[in-house]
Parts: sequence; structure tokens; C-alpha cells
Amino acid sequence: MIMTELFLTFDIGGTSIKYGLIDQQLQLSHQGKCLTEQNKDGFILKQLLKVTASYQAQYPLTGIGVSTAGIVGAAGEIQYAGPTIPGYQGTPIKAALMAQSGLPVVVVNDVDAALLGEQLTGAAKGAASAYCVALGTGIGGAYVENGQLMTGVHATANSIGYMLYDEQTQTNYEQRASTLTLEHQLKPYGISVKDAFSEAKLGHAPYDQMIKTWAEEVATGIAPVLLLFDPEVLLLGGAVSLQGQYLVDLLTDALSPLLPPELIQTKIRVAKLADKAQLYGAVADLCK
Repeated sequence: MIMTELFLTFDIGGTSIKYGLIDQQLQLSHQGKCLTEQNKDGFILKQLLKVTASYQAQYPLTGIGVSTAGIVGAAGEIQYAGPTIPGYQGTPIKAALMAQSGLPVVVVNDVDAALLGEQLTGAAKGAASAYCVALGTGIGGAYVENGQLMTGVHATANSIGYMLYDEQTQTNYEQRASTLTLEHQLKPYGISVKDAFSEAKLGHAPYDQMIKTWAEEVATGIAPVLLLFDPEVLLLGGAVSLQGQYLVDLLTDALSPLLPPELIQTKIRVAKLADKAQLYGAVADLCK
């Protein structure tokens, strides 16, 4: 890469937009953040254009990467968006940014971006294949093999949060196993997920059993991923990944009765880049 390469990167979530610059040494700098304002009157796209114009006036940008919630279409538009971001579906992010800036633009789903970031400079670096399970408000999946994201013909592959529907409870996987669900279960005890993990590590009831039961629910979705994809690395993402090896050990134990003994050789790891993974992943293809 030439020494002048400098990329503007965005990470669009349900409530905020983060952005910054990434250089050819993969150093992240000049970061900023703003609210999405619930995308009122197309606020998100207007803000992307505004920030881009400001940065382009100050720095010799080479390209722009955007990580975003929602399903991204082939033309870099928002193909599908849930109710978290009103009026977002159909937003032509790539076309609008390219038209204004004249630069190459890449737009990628946020879970895909997190995995690409971890492969670029995180816990999946050097892996031939990696699967990311992002545990948060919902549960998302992403798979990369030989440097290529595997998103399916209609860009809806790896929507693992919707699988394992149970007719009796009328719930799917993410409704039983997300960290948001765990948070709701802990609410009557007046304790956060982070503090409940601290108590569980000390063996304190009832948190040790509650965390173990939650891990068993998470494992029911990870087991079929391991059997279907056989990735070299499986990454655990989301804020809960800060629990580190304790979380890995919990899930390894929970997976044991769900899988044939000694069949699976996948390495299970927690994500390394935390909330910066999407910013790196958004520009991963531009950095190649």
C-alpha cells in the first residue's frame, strides 16, 4: 500500500454513529461519535455526508468504509432494517457517499464487519475460516472463508438469531439466549449482567446457576454452527466477550453434551477488538 492511504470509517448502530480514520498501519485516530436521532428525516445519511465532507476537506482520504445495522444489498443500500432504526430501509448509502466524495465506498453489515475486523487485526487474524456469534440485544452470525464473506444469495445467511424456533414457548434462539434476555432475567435481583458474572465466578448463588443456564441456551445455537461450518475459529462477540476465558470455558462445558466426543476441532475465542471491530472491518476490503 502507498503511504498516503487513509480511510474514513463509520459504524452505524441503533442509537449512535461512530467514525474515525484508519491509516495503512491500521492505526485508528481522529474518532468521533453522534446520536442517530432515530433517523428522523433521513438523519443518518445526512450525517454521513456531513462528516465525510468535513474529513475530506482536512485529510487526503483514499476510501470510505461503512459498518451498519441491517441487511446490506448488492448496491450498498439498506435492503432490510428492523424497527430499531425507523425509515432506514432503502437508504442508498454507497451511492450517496460515492456521488459526493468521488471515492471508493464499501458498506457491510455490522456483524460481518466485526468478523472482518477481527480477521484483519484481531482474534481471527491468520485463520482460513472464522465464524462470529455476536451476543447482545439479539444474536447475529457472520462467516468468512478464504477471505470471502459468505452471506448467501439473498444476503440473509447467518441470521442465526431466528433459528431454533420453539412452538411451545413461541420463542426463537435469540429470544432465549441473547444477553438482553439474561439482563431481563437478572432484573428482579437488581444486578447487571457484568456484576452477575462476577458473582458467578465466585460461585455465589443464584448467579452461578443462572449464568450456567444461560450458557447452555447459547450453546444450543453454537453447536449446529460448528457442525455445519467447521470453522477454524469461532469468535464470541458483543460486550459479554469481555468475560474472556471464563466465557469460553462456560460454553465449552455447555457444548460438551451437544456434540460427539472429539469431533469438533474448532478453536473458540472471544473477540479482541471490542467496540472497535466494526470500524476496522468496515475498511477491511479497502485495506487489501
